[in-house]
Amino acid sequence: MLTDFELQALWLSLKVALRSVALSLPFALGAAYVLARIRFPGKVLFDGLVHLPLALPPVLVGYLLLLTFGIRGPLGGWLFETFGLRLAFTSLGASIATAVMSFPLMVRSIRLSIESIDSGLESAAATLGASPLDRFFTITLPLMLPGVLSGCVVAFAASLGEFGAVITFVSNIPGETQTLPLAIYSAVQTPDGDAAAARLAALSLVLALSGLMVSEIIARRARMMLGGGPE
Repeated sequence: MLTDFELQALWLSLKVALRSVALSLPFALGAAYVLARIRFPGKVLFDGLVHLPLALPPVLVGYLLLLTFGIRGPLGGWLFETFGLRLAFTSLGASIATAVMSFPLMVRSIRLSIESIDSGLESAAATLGASPLDRFFTITLPLMLPGVLSGCVVAFAASLGEFGAVITFVSNIPGETQTLPLAIYSAVQTPDGDAAAARLAALSLVLALSGLMVSEIIARRARMMLGGGPE
């Protein structure tokens, strides 16, 4: 049985991760489509910027977010003065931090799905008079949907486990920003907190493994739908 403290960390983690996926998805769709289908000068640089969070230390990402979206930051200060919206040290800020870290994973999954689509199908639809918007919603989107779902699941699982960017940008505030990884950290630092840390660690392991398994199931079904057969 989980204590109230542990349940609070669990539900907060789920809320942060779900919001993170919702924030990332529109931008991930756009970035993936651009990388998969559009040629332009500087595409390599754009690709590098999209995947940069994978190469940077998470603490550095959190620090850059704090500089940018903190109350004294250029964007954070404007948001606070204009809309009264504060991101640093809030659960919304935690969602933004996890969204930035999981964004490349979602983009990669969607991009691979788009690249696997036979462009001849879209060309044939174009010859029949279908507009670019019609082709996207009737051909491209349905065929890339398994990749989108798989990317969302992977990003959700990654968001549940994000630590460095979250603690740097929004700190470790119980009930506000203390997600499962931060709760584990607090439990380890607390005398006689080994049992709580073990329970939270087991819970995190189950959630992460479940997310990866769901993503693999979606990927296999996508390969079968596209004619690749089961592996």
